[in-house]
Amino acid sequence: MAHDPLLVQARGIWLEMAGVPMAFPADGGVDVAVSAGSRFCPPGWVGIVALGDATLVTVPARNWAETVRKVLLGLPVDALTDADRLRAVLPVVEVLGPASLAYLDADDFQPAGLDAAEVVPGEHADLARLLASVMVDDADECGLADITSAPFVVRRGDRVVAAAGYRRWPGLVAHMCVLTTPDQRGRGLARAVASAAAADALANHLLPQWRARPEPSRRVARALGFRQFGAQLSIRIGT
Repeated sequence: MAHDPLLVQARGIWLEMAGVPMAFPADGGVDVAVSAGSRFCPPGWVGIVALGDATLVTVPARNWAETVRKVLLGLPVDALTDADRLRAVLPVVEVLGPASLAYLDADDFQPAGLDAAEVVPGEHADLARLLASVMVDDADECGLADITSAPFVVRRGDRVVAAAGYRRWPGLVAHMCVLTTPDQRGRGLARAVASAAAADALANHLLPQWRARPEPSRRVARALGFRQFGAQLSIRIGT
């Protein structure tokens, strides 16, 4: 698995995001580094990215590095993004995630039948109304407010009920963002708009990335051909 070209490409993204020289251990395991500028996590937090059988961990300051390294080296890889397991061995006071990390190769892409829904470019006002129509947590989680691509939407009448797009990340990554109104979920609309956004990303020679916590979102990704390689977790450690 470590030599899978898609996994190698995905790992390269996070190596760039680490902010300091790091490496996914060739024989599995963990690499821990001090990086105040890590983009794995919010400033001052510990960031953990597990892909395949290896994990990168960034800590914000040197005084935590040795403690975190000793604790995490004693855990199996699948426990490194398990918030409950980490709470048992570290003074964790706040958690973001975990979120699965999945990536799409053009050869694996399974586009949705766009004849099932009208998918058209939307305007900023349409997205604003869509985001205002859902719970704040859903609006924040989806990331649609920050997309850099054109939005792809499904309308019911004059109302946008589903939308997708992507935000450009370092390393030619298209970070996927998808949202459907609660009353329209379970009808394949998320897959339709995400398919249009993923096709646009691939056409622009970008690597689509799907980061998700809820299982329904992961199912949409799998249906489109995304392959899950691991997970990301951020933790804030108390003093």
